[in-house]
Amino acid sequence: MTIPAYAEAFSERLPSVDEVQAANQLRQIIAAHANDGATLTVLDADSPVNIALSPALSELLLDLLRHIGSGDAVTLVPIHELLTTQQAADILNVSRPHLIKLLETGEMPFDKVGRHRRIKARDVFEYKKRREEERSRALDELFADDADLI
Repeated sequence: MTIPAYAEAFSERLPSVDEVQAANQLRQIIAAHANDGATLTVLDADSPVNIALSPALSELLLDLLRHIGSGDAVTLVPIHELLTTQQAADILNVSRPHLIKLLETGEMPFDKVGRHRRIKARDVFEYKKRREEERSRALDELFADDADLI
């Protein structure tokens, strides 16, 4: 299956049925060989090009293909990117006013560009990871407390 060059970016739309099928097929192929140090062969106009996939790159591709194969829209965010407050709030799945409160209370660093706040994507992802770890610890404590009652 070949996807036309004029196709829109995934971040602008959901993947088509054909793209979902292609992503699932590619994911299965890479997953079958990921532990062996997979080599991806791309057919170029002149000759095939072999690309060695490290385990880390294989995992990243598998994760990306898993989302596309589920029909999800996908956007990649470079960690050095400066995000607007709305973009950061969308990543954290919180309201923009809540995010601004987090910034003003020092939960997350930010820079001012003129009147506007800008947050490094790396800081947003680090905050998200900390928040998930805190939630996980709290849930573990609840389970432990519940187990003591039984």
